[in-house]
Amino acid sequence: MADQVTRTAARLAAVIALPVAVLAGILAFRILGGPAARPAPSPSAQATGPVAMAAPNLSPQTATVCRALLAALPDSLRDRRRRPVPAGPEQNAAYGDPPIPLACGAGALPSIDPTADVYPLSGVCWYARPGRDTTAWTAVDRVVTITVTVPNSYAGQGQWVIEFSGPVISSVPSITAVPSGCHD
Repeated sequence: MADQVTRTAARLAAVIALPVAVLAGILAFRILGGPAARPAPSPSAQATGPVAMAAPNLSPQTATVCRALLAALPDSLRDRRRRPVPAGPEQNAAYGDPPIPLACGAGALPSIDPTADVYPLSGVCWYARPGRDTTAWTAVDRVVTITVTVPNSYAGQGQWVIEFSGPVISSVPSITAVPSGCHD
C-alpha cells in the first residue's frame, strides 16, 4: 500500500510540475527575447545634401552675432545631422530630412499682437507662426532675428525648438523690451 501511495504522489507531482515547468520556460523565452522579439528599428536614411536658404546681407554687428550663434550650434539635433547650407553658412544652418532650418539675422522681428501666444522655452521666448506645411518659430527676446522653421510633420515642435535655446542663450544677447508673455 505504501508503494501505491508513493506512486500516486509521484504522478500527482509530475502532473503539477510538468505544466509549471513548461509555462516557466515559455515565459523565460519571451522575456529573454526569443525569435518573437522584434529587432531594434534601424535608423531611416536621411538626406545629407545641401539645403537652399536665403542669405540676405547682414550688418557687420548682426553678422558677428550670427557667426557666434552658428559656431555654438551642435553637429546634430537629436538624431538629425547638420546639413550644408551653401548660401550664407555664417547665418544659416539646417538639420535633418525634411530639414529644420535656422536663419539668423533675416529681417526684422515680426509684429506681435499683445494678446498673441509666446512660448518661453528654456530661457528663450519664441513666437510661433503656423503655416500650411511648416511653423516658423522666431525668438522675440534677442538683439537679432532668429527663426527656426519646423516642418509640421515633426511631432512636438516646441521640443525641437528647445534644442536651439541653449546656443541662443550662450551667444545672442537678449533685449529688455520683450512681450509680456515672455516672463516666467
